[in-house]
Amino acid sequence: MPQTLSASDMVTPGSLSPPTTEPTDGEQAGQPLLDGAPSSASLETLIQHLVPTADYYPEKAYIFTFLLSSRLFIEPRELLARVCHLCIEQQQLDKPVLDKARVRKFGPKLLQLLAEWTETFPRDFQEESTIGHLKDVVGRIAPCDEAYRKRMHQLLQALHQKLAALRQGPEGLVSADKPISYKTKPPASIHRELLGVCSDPYTLAQQLTHVELERLRHIGPEEFVQAFVNKDPLASTKPCFSDKTSHLEAYVKWFNRLCYLVATEICMPAKKKQRAQVIEFFIDVARECFNIGNFNSLMAIISGMNMSPVSRLKKTWAKVKTAKFFILEHQMDPTGNFCNYRTALRGAAHRSLTAHSSREKIVIPFFSLLIKDIYFLNEGCANRLPNGHVNFEKFLELAKQVGEFITWKQVECPFEQDPSITHYLSTAPIFSEDGLYLASYESESPENQTEKERWKSLRSSILGKT
Repeated sequence: MPQTLSASDMVTPGSLSPPTTEPTDGEQAGQPLLDGAPSSASLETLIQHLVPTADYYPEKAYIFTFLLSSRLFIEPRELLARVCHLCIEQQQLDKPVLDKARVRKFGPKLLQLLAEWTETFPRDFQEESTIGHLKDVVGRIAPCDEAYRKRMHQLLQALHQKLAALRQGPEGLVSADKPISYKTKPPASIHRELLGVCSDPYTLAQQLTHVELERLRHIGPEEFVQAFVNKDPLASTKPCFSDKTSHLEAYVKWFNRLCYLVATEICMPAKKKQRAQVIEFFIDVARECFNIGNFNSLMAIISGMNMSPVSRLKKTWAKVKTAKFFILEHQMDPTGNFCNYRTALRGAAHRSLTAHSSREKIVIPFFSLLIKDIYFLNEGCANRLPNGHVNFEKFLELAKQVGEFITWKQVECPFEQDPSITHYLSTAPIFSEDGLYLASYESESPENQTEKERWKSLRSSILGKT
């Protein structure tokens, strides 16, 4: 079975020459970027470059790049239909008598393309019509070699298993999307604190890494494109298709949940000494996350500690040794488009490429910033050139970024999972925003008129007090 592309696969040169295609509609091939692929071309030309023949097979890098970004202009199911139609037409698979020698050279290449497509973008095959296209085109070449039918059966079996696993989703997905929210501090008898579940910062950082990698693993590369699909500027105003980004959205919600969980754990204790201990604990956890390469949990922890209900606890912070916190804040400082963080991320990525252990391979990027970067790359891909051509050079930039993410999300977590901790992280009740403010004001009284008015309003709406 072909493997999902790694970063190294993305730059592997092909050994076969592409089919010769004449420029159309004033098309200029430009400087080839991949095995004869032009820097820009019509969508039809780029589709033709994807289609294998008896003597040609597209580069892996081209397959991934085009399948990823083409959905900005054409639905995957329609692209599959057109690829299958071109295969049938060009190889004359609709004739009553087939050229068996030719089909035997073409067949393995067709099956390889379908295997790579179903392996890397399995969600493109959720509709029954797409499976029908696969069965039809392979059924046409099967009389030349029964091994093709067997290979197709194996491919479909692997596809169904992959789709079933994706539908399951990571543990605690529903709980993270719809967390139980406290409006007021619960009685101590029913509330469990994180420090009671895990009091070692290094262990918690490892378990956070478990949760992150489990959730990342379910995000398909196509979700980064489909999150921003609106329409082809030259087509009708109708969107290409409804968004299919549930795992990406769930991961963003996980980040927000972790922010609120951190703030909840800090605001919950009644005594400022205990609150200060919780803050120092999270500072140590954040530092361990940085050392591991888990930048998403690191930023969530820092964001949670910087939420207004937490940052206003001046008496609590006065008891905290903040030097380590300021160093971490500096690393994640948004100044210069997160210059410090991007330097640290490059260092972690380099360490991952040269790693001698699975622990050194871990790179979990700050996800919201990754989404922002990919959004702007999508903008460049979606905008056609003045002559109506697709900018394949922009496709490559997007594929490079997403391909790197695929490599990172496939890393196996080297730390032993503690289900009691990961379950708590995913399901423990958290304060709502109003609940956080109310808990904060109960811990340290309002200091100015704005805070006093807000506290009064919250007490009235939540507690029914005036």
